Amino acid sequence: MDSLNSLIDGFGTALTPVNLLWAALGVLLGTAIGVLPGIGPAMAVALLLPVTYGLEPTGAFIMFAGIYYGAMFGGSTTSILLNTPGESAAVVAAIEGNPMAKAGRGAQALAAAAIGHFTGGMIGTILLVVLAPTVASLAVDIGAPDYFAIMVLAFIAVTSVLGSSRIRGLASLLIGLTIGLVGLDAMTGQQRLTFGSLQLADGIDVVIVAVGLFAIGEALWVAAHLRRSSERPIPVGLPWLGRADVRRTWKPWLRGPFIGFPFGAVPAGGAEIPTFLSYVTEKRLSKHRDEFGKGAIEGVAGPESAASASAAGTLVSMLTLGLPTTAVAAVMLAAFQQYGIQPGPLLFEREPELVWGLIASLFVGMVLLLALNLPLAPLWAKLLKIPRPYLYAGILFFAAVGAYAVGGEAVDLVILLVIGLIGFGMRRYGLPVLPAIIAVILGPAAEQQLRRALQISDGSVTGLVNTPFSVSVYAIVLLILAWPLVRKLVVRLRS
Repeated sequence: MDSLNSLIDGFGTALTPVNLLWAALGVLLGTAIGVLPGIGPAMAVALLLPVTYGLEPTGAFIMFAGIYYGAMFGGSTTSILLNTPGESAAVVAAIEGNPMAKAGRGAQALAAAAIGHFTGGMIGTILLVVLAPTVASLAVDIGAPDYFAIMVLAFIAVTSVLGSSRIRGLASLLIGLTIGLVGLDAMTGQQRLTFGSLQLADGIDVVIVAVGLFAIGEALWVAAHLRRSSERPIPVGLPWLGRADVRRTWKPWLRGPFIGFPFGAVPAGGAEIPTFLSYVTEKRLSKHRDEFGKGAIEGVAGPESAASASAAGTLVSMLTLGLPTTAVAAVMLAAFQQYGIQPGPLLFEREPELVWGLIASLFVGMVLLLALNLPLAPLWAKLLKIPRPYLYAGILFFAAVGAYAVGGEAVDLVILLVIGLIGFGMRRYGLPVLPAIIAVILGPAAEQQLRRALQISDGSVTGLVNTPFSVSVYAIVLLILAWPLVRKLVVRLRS
């Protein structure tokens, strides 16, 4: 009942004209950006971080949430019409959506995706309302050793799951941890990796790191591989579904959230794994298995519902534990730090208006997104005709302006370019970007919790494993590290 009352208060905040405007602007921007290939929600939020300096925190986060959900909506449009996912969560939508579009059923594929996102987002947000306060109340008792263990789990999970190899994931993590070390030591005041520069004494702003790694790195990478010729999007009419389509899609819509939500809440979960799991599940349960690979509508409905629900799961970890499980959550955590707000167990007590206003705005945003996407899908498809050189030149310009706005120092532009080149190099050698950005944000916090835990135990290493919770977390870490070896051993024994 407390959660319900808080949510009603949150609707009072979210439904004010100003916050409704930010929600509408967020979903519009998010959908438009999601449609454009290669520009995911993480880059969108990173680019707009500096722009929101003058906004109230509540309005800014309502807009960010709108961009997040909107970009996931828009990404499926590109997947279906052009076989080019706008962002990673929309990869699975292309498997069945593009064959449907080529067969003249693009409208039905877009409608299945839009309603799937709406259903998954609504169920996921309801689970967020139910679970987040409980998780926050339990997390209040978590001490320094436990927090450090959680952060180690995040580091290990994100390096193990992402990228083409663990070594590359670990290399990305070390790059991020190194960037996070730049500046003055918080406890001793000693300079670290500043090379005698006063401008680096305060450290490198997380916003500049996020914009550099995501926006500049991606723009340089696309520019290096730019091709003048491009596929034309398949024209579609207004999205609609017949009775037969609804009969085939309503169960996948309802199953998707229960696959997507738990994966969104765990470190390195994201939307990629649950969308593939949802696709495999629907393929096994479908009565029309022969259509899979040729344009089965269930293969669009289920994964898109799972992707939207995973976004709500991501917010559970970020708001209650201050733990980003996806690239967008990492950038949003940087935005919280920009406003001097620390997500975690006490956030629900200290900033109830912001938290519940944000959660209520997710419901409002879902309705706005469905209202926008069903009639405007053909219009969004026309955005795909923007020439890539103009598009990425605009991204570079806005990234530079945003980075300069952070501190008003010319040296910030030099740092932005250097980090952008690091991001380009990471893409060139197959290093995933997410471990680096999570390390930049969580690295200093992990160091602080490690030192705090060691101080409490008078320097004894046993102080890091003196609670049942931390021992459990380290057991999970060992399981993640040992699993590939165990799997190889099992395969050898079987053979």
